[in-house]
Amino acid sequence: MKKVMNDPAAFVDESLQGIIAAHGDQLKFAGDDTRAVVRKEAPVEGKVAIVTGGGYGHLPTFLGFVGQGFCDGVAVGNVFTSPSSDAILNAARAVDGGKGILFLFGNYMGDTMNFEMASEMLQFEDIPCQIIKGSDDVASGPRSDWENRRGVAGIFFAYKIAGAMADTGASLEEVCEVTRRACERIATMGVAFSSCQLPGAAAPIFEIGDDEMEIGMGIHGEPGVERGKMRTSAEIAQVLVEKVTGDLSLGAGSEVALLVNGLGATSREELYILYNDVKKIMDEKGIAIKRVFVEEFATSMEMQGASLTAFALDEQLEELLNKPGRTPFVCV
Repeated sequence: MKKVMNDPAAFVDESLQGIIAAHGDQLKFAGDDTRAVVRKEAPVEGKVAIVTGGGYGHLPTFLGFVGQGFCDGVAVGNVFTSPSSDAILNAARAVDGGKGILFLFGNYMGDTMNFEMASEMLQFEDIPCQIIKGSDDVASGPRSDWENRRGVAGIFFAYKIAGAMADTGASLEEVCEVTRRACERIATMGVAFSSCQLPGAAAPIFEIGDDEMEIGMGIHGEPGVERGKMRTSAEIAQVLVEKVTGDLSLGAGSEVALLVNGLGATSREELYILYNDVKKIMDEKGIAIKRVFVEEFATSMEMQGASLTAFALDEQLEELLNKPGRTPFVCV
């Protein structure tokens, strides 16, 4: 597998250095910690600060959602590896504006452990901190156990809602309330067509046939719910739509925002074909699409594949979603 890099061991650090070099007008390291990145203007006084984090290799998740109207800071781990509690703490301290910290990240065991450890340390420093986890991956658990699912591309919507609410000057409790409500209303289902290979690794993280696809595979190669022969875009759309609409109990009259996400090596041309098929099915169901995002939001290195996220809107959530937000990777 060919990759543009120097030393595999320096892959993350050199990539982060490149991001700061390219986008120093919007981002900076948190002091001397080159695994903690924050908004250029951080800390923003009088605003709840939102800190995220996770393993590298999923850009724009997680680092790509640091900016105005989104997150204030991020802790970065090695490829597909949780960030350290020290990096989380350094990011949090650098963005603390005096109204408390919200840790908002994907639901993975290592991330949870390190964010909880950092949260305990912040409490000792008299910095209020709350934790909310994205858990939108329908393939990883039933709706009755949604809080224990994995977090995938749908966390984009949680970031947007939390960031917009924080920008209103809301309290930590108010930001948490609306963010939790948003997370409950997000569902994602993905499909993978190929594997990916970590920098320096001798082989891909899993094997899949050239004529195969796997529904529900996770962004770290976690097993999905069904493997079979490659299908058409219309057939894939039918599966994805049924999974997310069924999970959220969406029907005629429901209003949603949709996100069609590429996993790293699927072209935008293909993603728009998929969205076209998704929209036809949504129209047939009488579900109103209020906002659409077609782009790479949560990738898995060079994995081929896509995911569909549905976000069930209400009046307040739609208003917050439509507020402006800007990072080096996304502009809403």
